[in-house]
Amino acid sequence: MDLKFLEGKKVFITGATGLIGGALIKRILEWNKSTGKRINVAALIRNKEKAKKTFADDFADIEFIVSDIKQLKPQNIGADYVIHCASETASKFFVDKPAETIMLAIEGTKATLDFALENKAQSFVYLSTMEVYGSPSTDEKIYEDHSTNIDTMNPRSSYPEGKRAAECLCTAYYKQYGLNTKVVRLTQTFGEGISYDDTRVFAEFTRCIIENKDIVLHTKGETKRNYLYVGDAVTAIFTVLEKGEPSQAYNAANENTYCSIYEMAQMVVQEFANNNIKVIVKEEHDVLQFGYAPVLKMNLSTEKLQKLSWRPKVGLKEIYKKMIMGVKS
Repeated sequence: MDLKFLEGKKVFITGATGLIGGALIKRILEWNKSTGKRINVAALIRNKEKAKKTFADDFADIEFIVSDIKQLKPQNIGADYVIHCASETASKFFVDKPAETIMLAIEGTKATLDFALENKAQSFVYLSTMEVYGSPSTDEKIYEDHSTNIDTMNPRSSYPEGKRAAECLCTAYYKQYGLNTKVVRLTQTFGEGISYDDTRVFAEFTRCIIENKDIVLHTKGETKRNYLYVGDAVTAIFTVLEKGEPSQAYNAANENTYCSIYEMAQMVVQEFANNNIKVIVKEEHDVLQFGYAPVLKMNLSTEKLQKLSWRPKVGLKEIYKKMIMGVKS
C-alpha cells in the first residue's frame, strides 16, 4: 500500500508490541527503508525489553513512550495520526477478569483520545472487533449497521461490550470535540508474529501440525466466521486512516475465508499434516472455562471498506503456510 500520505508526518501507535501494532510499525519502517523517505513513528509500550526484542535493529528508529495505556497522559509530541491498537486479546482473561477487561477498553480509549486531542491529530483509528455484533445465527451478510444480541449478564461479554462503549466514545469525541475518529472492526486476524503459545484456535492448530499431534476440539466447532491475514489488516487500517469518513465503522475481513472452526481444522490437516494426524471432537460440558464466545455465524461484509479501494490478498491456506513455515524456519 502507498504510504505517501504519511511522509513527513508522525504516527502514534498504542499496543506497539502486539501483533497488529507491531506489524503497522514494521510496515512504516519498511516504507522508510525502501523509499528513502521519512515517516516518524511514536509507540506506546509497557515493557522496553520486549520492545527491543520485537523491533531489534529498528529499535532506535522509534520514539517510545513507556506507560500503561490507562495511565497515558496527554502530551504534545507532534503526532499527526493516532492508531489505538492496545487491547487484551485472551478469551480466558475476559472471563476471569471481566471488570478489568471492560475498564481497560473504556479508560484506555479515553486516554488515547485525549492524547490525540492534545496533539490535534488529523485522523484517529480505533481497532474494534466483529464481536460487537453479538452472536448472529444465520449465514446472512453482516453490515456495519447490523444489530447486536450480546448478553450483558455473561461475564465473557465484557470484551465486546467494552469495545462497543469505546466505539461510542470515539463518536462522542468527534461530535463534541471535532476529533476525526474512525473504527475498524476486525475479524479474527493472524499470521507471522503470533506467539507460539497463543491460546486461540488458529495457534493451537498450527502447533498441532508442527508437533505432529491430533487437533482436539472442545466443541463441535460449529462457529463460523471470516479470517484475515495480519498484512491485509495493516493495509485495511492505513486505508481507513487515510480515506475513512469521520465517525464511521468499517468491517475488515477476507470474505472468501468464511468457514466453521471444524471445517478449518479439517482443511489444516488435509493441507499440512501427515496422514496420522486427525481432528477429534471431545466436547466439554463447561466451555466457559476456556473463555469461548457463544456459537455464532459471523459472515462479515467488507463492501464499505472495499469502496475505499481496499482488497485482501492472502487466503486462509496461505496464512497457515506462512505461520507454519515461519516457525519451522
